[in-house]
Amino acid sequence: MSLSVGFISLGCSKNLVDTQVMAGFLKEGKITLAHSPEEADVILINTCAFIQDAREEAAEAILQACEQKKHGLCRAVIVAGCMVQRYRDKLAEVFPDVDAFLGVDHLESITEIVNRLDTGTLQKRVIATSRKPHKLYNPAYPTLIFSGGPFGYLKIAEGCDHRCAFCAIPGIRGSYRSRRREDLLQEATSLLNAGVKELNLIAQDVMRYGTDLSADRKPQLVAFLREIDNLDGDFWFRLLYGYPSAVTEDLLELLATSRHACRYLDVPIQHASPKILRAMGRADAIEGTLTLTERLRQAVPGITLRTTCLVGFPGETDDDFEELLDFIRAAKFDHLGVFPYSPEEGTRAFDLPDLPPQEVAEERAERLLATQRRIVRERAKKELVGRKDTALLIRKDSKGWIARLPRQAPEVDGVTYVTGIPPKAAPGTFCPVRITQYRGYDLYAEKLRSGKTGKRESSNA
Repeated sequence: MSLSVGFISLGCSKNLVDTQVMAGFLKEGKITLAHSPEEADVILINTCAFIQDAREEAAEAILQACEQKKHGLCRAVIVAGCMVQRYRDKLAEVFPDVDAFLGVDHLESITEIVNRLDTGTLQKRVIATSRKPHKLYNPAYPTLIFSGGPFGYLKIAEGCDHRCAFCAIPGIRGSYRSRRREDLLQEATSLLNAGVKELNLIAQDVMRYGTDLSADRKPQLVAFLREIDNLDGDFWFRLLYGYPSAVTEDLLELLATSRHACRYLDVPIQHASPKILRAMGRADAIEGTLTLTERLRQAVPGITLRTTCLVGFPGETDDDFEELLDFIRAAKFDHLGVFPYSPEEGTRAFDLPDLPPQEVAEERAERLLATQRRIVRERAKKELVGRKDTALLIRKDSKGWIARLPRQAPEVDGVTYVTGIPPKAAPGTFCPVRITQYRGYDLYAEKLRSGKTGKRESSNA
């Protein structure tokens, strides 16, 4: 009997896709997938290494798994992903009880390693990483998804060509490389045929999709999205993570007219001070950032906008922060995340002078979040309560149905609690609703008795 493997997937949705890919390789190799890490013979931890908090979370998970191994609750521990890619030699020293380490270019090695563990031929720890990641993976089983609902992630590209001074991703994941359009369409079709109702298209920068596939280096995103939009079925698709200056008029036209696209964009601005954007290596994003929200809302009425900000960057003064705060008050993003700056080894900003104290960065982050909370409350009261929309049912719990609207991306934007759902309803059902109240970042709604449901009835409308 082969060993069973259980998964702990940490970090972003792009990491979750890699976990699914490894699960597919194991399934293809006829290795049992455990229902949970606690029930597994082998615990596989797919790690994140983007910021210090992520590394601490990964280290804690590794230590707990090794403790289970020590007490005979599992036979082996395998660590994969970004943390291995970034700290391969250091991890091997710090975690001597780990049986194998796999970087981002060696996902397919998981089957061989588990088989060698099973036969007792893994004589020493395996450390497999590429110095310069270059691979792309097509899942062996596209419908093997770990999202926990009727939605999935379609990773359209890997790596990043931007060289933001604060970011270690290009060093961890390599240069930007797009998956072939035919492979993506085949995967999307498989997911939709299996009952997935929301496709979340993800990459470090979705806007650059296809620049490496064409001789003229022009993006192919809009042409690809038109093909997604032509697929049959009742579904949504959503774009996650794009560079502000790369939002084209063609893309906005598609979002405004598409049959299936959520009128939603996640465009991390990082900052609004031109001085700080230049220091971050994002000078080319200054114009696109400062005109972003007005331009997008004019082109796509009702569009939902999410962004991310980084505070406490070296050289950021009180005036720079106030400039960001004023911009956020004026822009009124629908959703916003904030990170205090964390010096990252191997980045250009690591040794920059004039680093604000950590407590100052954290205080600025809290002020920005408090400002955003007020914006969310004001907009929910004025613009959302009473509005008709379409909800996608995700799961049922003891209190009722948990759903999401087109304005709510998975994991980051809150959920909508819906009452009045028929007893026979199932996850993946679209239903018309009216928003009745809000609480924090979550919404509450009641099902309408009748009404057209599906793709284009949305808070984007």
